Amino acid sequence: MSSDRILVAQGGGPTAVINQSLVGVALQARRFPGIERVYGARHGVRGIVDEDLCDLGQETTHNLELVAATPSSALGSTRDKPDEAYCREIFKVLKAHAITQFYYIGGNDSSDTVRILSEQARGVGYALRCIHIPKTIDNDLVLNDHTPGYPSAARFVAQAFAGANLDNASLPGVYVAVVMGRHAGFLTAASALARKFPGDGPHLIYLPERAFEMVRFLADVKAVHDRLGRCVIAVSEGVHDAAGKLIASDDGKAVERDAHGNVQLSGSGALAETLCAAIRSRLGIKRVRGDTFGYLQRSFFGCVSEIDQREAREVGEKAVQFAMWGGGEGSVTLRRSGAYGVDYELAPLAAIAGKTRLMDDSFISADATDVTDAFSAYLRPLLGAGMPDAGRLRAPSVAKAAGN
Repeated sequence: MSSDRILVAQGGGPTAVINQSLVGVALQARRFPGIERVYGARHGVRGIVDEDLCDLGQETTHNLELVAATPSSALGSTRDKPDEAYCREIFKVLKAHAITQFYYIGGNDSSDTVRILSEQARGVGYALRCIHIPKTIDNDLVLNDHTPGYPSAARFVAQAFAGANLDNASLPGVYVAVVMGRHAGFLTAASALARKFPGDGPHLIYLPERAFEMVRFLADVKAVHDRLGRCVIAVSEGVHDAAGKLIASDDGKAVERDAHGNVQLSGSGALAETLCAAIRSRLGIKRVRGDTFGYLQRSFFGCVSEIDQREAREVGEKAVQFAMWGGGEGSVTLRRSGAYGVDYELAPLAAIAGKTRLMDDSFISADATDVTDAFSAYLRPLLGAGMPDAGRLRAPSVAKAAGN
């Protein structure tokens, strides 16, 4: 009986549940007598080239479960994009360790990496089965209803805005928070689930699926501030003007790009500064504050959707099952079913890699400053149970007696 040696790695940005997928692979592999070894590569494909591997088969189940419940990428990550020469170095290591299956947990760029490896392996006649396991807080993988990592990050965003709204109501002013989302606004849109009472923020939501106009933005802010005396704003880091120019680049500084050509936006704080400065200078509002959520969204401890945890585990399990029972390769996808459930399918790598899913038009309000009820209905079951429930004083006002 032939035996398989499998290698699993993690790529791109970490999430709160990516280790559930890693452990799903490791534990599911133990159920197959045809799998001889389960290796992990530290720091993604870079770890393969460096031959920095670990034997996950020697981990105890208890410790794997502790790791599964821990945010961030336990194996470490990378954003390297392999070319032909890079792939040759990868194959040299894989062959030396007799690896026959490769599992890569990641988002858009990682799916493209899996596609490249699969095509290069076929080109050199190396029998390597490649499986992409989805994860991304951006929720922008095509052919997926949603992506593991997104529900927990969305839960964090909704809770963060619920708190920011309460703070802003106590000391009114304008509050601008920049949320991750280079091309897709799913994570920023999650801020809408923070609302409970009429007048709650965020009062304005700006997504990269729509062109951003500074003049209109300022008019929107003024209208809300005039009406409520305050304004809470959620804006995606990737908002751009009609010509495609990033609003975050208006400070004139050169933008940083990764190996896949993606502009690095999350750590600069430039967009929040740009918007806050415009509000102060052109609207004359004195109390204006800005935040950039940055990395907080990705691996926030203790703010995890149990739905997300379960599905992240299951995509790892299904990846091994598809490889061992189906004998194919591809990308594991999640399809919604019934009132709420998911079915898992294996899609061709070429159908996923290099493509970006954007928010449906039906999810975005006609004036492009909010989301619709359809989006709220889409997201609500993903957030999981036990969302914090804010209260509000209902005590009646006391009639004035001092003549003031």
